[in-house]
Amino acid sequence: MNTEPERKFGVVVVGVGRAGSVRMRDLRNPHPSSAFLNLIGFVSRRELGSIDGVQQISLEDALSSQEVEAAYICSESSSHEDYIRQFLNAGKHVLVEYPMTLSLAAAQELWELAEQKGKVLHEEHVELLMEEFAFLKKEVVGKDLLKGSLLFTAGPLEEERFGFPAFSGISRLTWLVSLFGELSLVCATLEERKEDQYMKMTVCLETEKKSPLSWIEEKGPGLKRNRYLSFHFKSGSLENVPNVGVNKNIFLKDQNIFVQKLLGQFSEKELAAEKKRILHCLGLAEEIQKYCCSRK
Repeated sequence: MNTEPERKFGVVVVGVGRAGSVRMRDLRNPHPSSAFLNLIGFVSRRELGSIDGVQQISLEDALSSQEVEAAYICSESSSHEDYIRQFLNAGKHVLVEYPMTLSLAAAQELWELAEQKGKVLHEEHVELLMEEFAFLKKEVVGKDLLKGSLLFTAGPLEEERFGFPAFSGISRLTWLVSLFGELSLVCATLEERKEDQYMKMTVCLETEKKSPLSWIEEKGPGLKRNRYLSFHFKSGSLENVPNVGVNKNIFLKDQNIFVQKLLGQFSEKELAAEKKRILHCLGLAEEIQKYCCSRK
């Protein structure tokens, strides 16, 4: 991406919440990947007119415009599937915030559609671009896991908008799969007190070598956004991650990956491995949801 771009891809941002606002900022700043992209406008259900000189356009205009070649889907998770399908059918490349969909079958269908249309379908995973993850990856490489746990706490989240906790928390599952390989579900429970906006999902997983891993998502008023982990290896233990620095420009790093895909700079092997990991995580999330719901 050090070369001067021969052409720019016109981009529209769908949804201008936290992620969408950061995406718009990155698209307008002078970065190497942004030089290949041209922000055409944004789509929002709210009537906003313009943001910092960027014009709001209708979904219909974004879909029909020949100027728009790619869409960044930054809306709530429940709307991702519909937006992806519409933009792929309109012949546009798609970058979507995780989770891509709230079901495995829908994700598989959309990937097939992207392949039929010859378009890039990229699911963002900024958690894999964090300094903490880079530290963990170095720490666990070559070590035999005996057992591990990952607890995530945060404020309440609306399931109607962001999906079942196994989907809204899929970035934690992605960490575990990326660190320890494909996992299988042993059991799962969901404790809910809707009147208190509280929920706790406890998932028991195991690695291919049958090492146990527990994943807990706990959300409710007053709970601070925090991640607690404990990994025990034959050669020692890792309890939580030290302060390894600020996560700088993680959305921009993800944009770099998207541009590399647009330019055909990812190998088929890399793309296949990424797709396999994403579908495995979505499949696990769906399995967890079914397990919890069958026990209500």
